[in-house]
Amino acid sequence: MRQIVFDLETTGFKFSEGHRIVEIGAVELIRGAITGRTFHSYVNPDRDMPVEAFRVHGISAAFLKDKPRFADPIAGPAFTAFVSDSELIAHNGIGFDLPFLNAELSAAGLGPLENAIKDTMLMARRKFPGAPASLDALCARFGIDTNERSREGHGALLDSRLLAAVYIELTGGVQAGLDFADANGRAAARGDAKIRAKLRPAPLPQRVTPDEAAAHAAFIAELGPESLWMKNSKP
Repeated sequence: MRQIVFDLETTGFKFSEGHRIVEIGAVELIRGAITGRTFHSYVNPDRDMPVEAFRVHGISAAFLKDKPRFADPIAGPAFTAFVSDSELIAHNGIGFDLPFLNAELSAAGLGPLENAIKDTMLMARRKFPGAPASLDALCARFGIDTNERSREGHGALLDSRLLAAVYIELTGGVQAGLDFADANGRAAARGDAKIRAKLRPAPLPQRVTPDEAAAHAAFIAELGPESLWMKNSKP
């Protein structure tokens, strides 16, 4: 199963009030494990950057001036192509990210995403009722390193990576990253750790020598027919 963990940075909370996407980041999961494939794009919003938004993500209007607009092929359309028909995962994705993204797609004359989505904020609130459910709080709960976020601030791709790690913990922890190679020899990975399984083309040769086998048989014979060894060895 393929899933896409994604995050947006914007100029504000509501597209209907003239706010726009300024950054898109996404991380690919296959069968619950991080593959290393990502998507990232800054987006020129064609407007100013409110001070409140700049304080959150540190992205200025001047920095975005030469970046692609959302409708440019390498921004919005490239993201939807990366997503394809995969299930989406986002933090407050149902209440914010997906509606905002679909508003941008509609304004650009592109069709909305109708993919299934899992909202990690809602998942966390169900699993830990009454506890803080922010991304920072969940990273702290699961011991996920946020030093880079503390230094650099919010970023769509960085937050997607953190959220992917949080999602793995919410859905089973280390177990979610264990995925042995299938019949075609493919293998999945969790973070940088890769677990690969290989089918042995031929069994290993017998390592017990004839003398050792004979000595073992003599020892068993001395135990008698009523020994536990003999009883458990009977067909």
